[in-house]
Formats: sequence, structure tokens, C-alpha cells
Amino acid sequence: MNFIEAYPISSNSLEKFYSINGNHFGQQYKEHLSDFNNWEQKEHSKDWLLFPDNIGTNLSIDETSLTNGELYTILTNKSAKGKKGSIVAMVKGTSSESVINVIKKIDKVQRESVLEVTLDMANSMNKIVRKCFPKATLVIDRFHVQKLAYDAIQEIRIAHRWDAKQEDNDLRMNAKELKQKYEPILFSNGDTRKQLLARSRYLLFKSREKWTDKQKRRAEILFNEYPDLDKAYKLTHSLRLIYSKTEDKGVAYTKLAQWYNEVEEAGFKSFNTIAATIYTHYRNILNFFENRSTNASAESFNAKIKGFRAILRGVSDMKFFMFRVAKIWG
Repeated sequence: MNFIEAYPISSNSLEKFYSINGNHFGQQYKEHLSDFNNWEQKEHSKDWLLFPDNIGTNLSIDETSLTNGELYTILTNKSAKGKKGSIVAMVKGTSSESVINVIKKIDKVQRESVLEVTLDMANSMNKIVRKCFPKATLVIDRFHVQKLAYDAIQEIRIAHRWDAKQEDNDLRMNAKELKQKYEPILFSNGDTRKQLLARSRYLLFKSREKWTDKQKRRAEILFNEYPDLDKAYKLTHSLRLIYSKTEDKGVAYTKLAQWYNEVEEAGFKSFNTIAATIYTHYRNILNFFENRSTNASAESFNAKIKGFRAILRGVSDMKFFMFRVAKIWG
């Protein structure tokens, strides 16, 4: 394997170091220096790649956008740690049937050796894993569950922010009609109501002990003005604690059930999605507490693929791009 096949770099990046024409060198590499024209997966590479020898006991499955919004489903081996041998399969689209048809090209005995697969909550992903890896435990990534809670509290904050904007506009119009100078009310930290709600976005993602002094003061004002945000933040934080502090699956089951009841009692419409998700997927959510496996490796790998695409300044030749991906991570 030569240098350009071993690392995610572009031919243009070699120009200033080796005094060459990057475009010319890239074309020469593609047509003559590499084995692209004889690559056994070339014909179907725009639609799928498959590396049966890269299969392992612990896999991750996720989707990513490669070019023009086209999604690809990527199955990776966690033990490869994002290096050579990471990709087990890469299939265009998210259709469960399309992905299943490709993965099932791998020998059944190899597929039955898979013990665990981490995934998100998409029904298509669930179906792919169940059909292709019948002996594997499905683990829903904790961060996808927690993200639902973060999205829910942000939905409440944004609704209040729109109300604050409307209130501000009305007060401005009234002042204008009365030919008076409009002076928005300031809280003790210097924020207007609109600013308070806008600037509180990031503190709602963090636990209290990680707040700065300014964030602590802003949160105090925010929760005093909007008790529903205080309640929603406590729900979000308690879910975070269940994941970070609980080790036993049985204990987690009890705590999640209690949390589910608290969500129902709170009556937040924005949290209904989380409650329904936990109710529907609780078995696979609870599987996290067996080995505390996450889909972080898949997210990291997706970032590498996107980073490589950025280095190339986009994908003009999909087959050759997939060839490079195969050489580096296949």
C-alpha cells in the first residue's frame, strides 16, 4: 500500500511539499498508480461495499450523508477503532431491505458470531440488525435517548422565546404610537427577556456543577421567570444521572420506570416523544446497562468520512471516492 492509499489526504495537498501538479498527480494515481481499474468492487461501489473479513463480535450501525444529501448506511467493527478494517458494509440509502440484501452476502456463520450491535432508534436499523445478526443483542445508544430530552427542553425554551419576541414587538409598537422612547426591562444580570431566553440555550445542556458563575445567575433568573423550564431541566438532568450513575440493569429498569411516570405527571407535550420512545424501545435501551456500549465509535467514524470528503472538497467521482474509502478503512 502506498502513502496516498494509507492516509485520508488529497493529491492537491502534496503540491507544495513535492512541487507537483496535484490534479495531474491525482489523475495519474487513479488511472495508473492505483489498482482502481481492476478493483473487484468497482462496478457496484456506488451502491455498496462489503468486507466480510472485517466482521467482529461488537458492531455499530449508523447512517451518514456523503454527497448531495445522499445517505449511506455504514456498519463498522468497533475493535478496529476507526482505522484499517473498520468498515464491514457500506450501503447506499437507508432502506432496510437494500441493506439486508447486501449484509446477507456475508456467510451466516460469520453473521451469527456477532454478539452486540449498537444503533439508534430508527425502525429500519432495528430490522436490519434483527434480520442479519440473529444472535446479537441490540443496544440503543444512550446519547440518542438523552438527545430527545435535550430537544424537548429546547422546544419549551424556544416557545417562550417566540412569546418574548412578540411581547417585545407589541411594546415597541405601543411606545411608537404614544411617541415614547421604548426601554426594554432588564433583569439583574443585564439581560432583556429575549436575551435571557436566547443566552440560556447552552446552560440547559450542561449539569449545574459545570455552569460558570454567569450561567448560574442566568439560570436562577430563568427558572424563577419560567418554572416549567426549571421542571423540564430537572427531568433532563435526572435522566442524565440514570445513565451516568447506574450500573445494574435491574436498577436502571426501576429508575427509568420512575422517570417515565414523572414525565407523564409533568404533562409536558414536548416530553411525550421521550416517554413513548422509552415505552417502545425499553428492552434495547436497558441493554446499554449490561456493557455500557454506545454508538460513539460510529459517530466518530462518520466524522472521519465527512472530514475526508471535506479534504477532497466534495465528491466528483463517487466510485473513486469509495475506492479511497475502501483502501483507507476497508
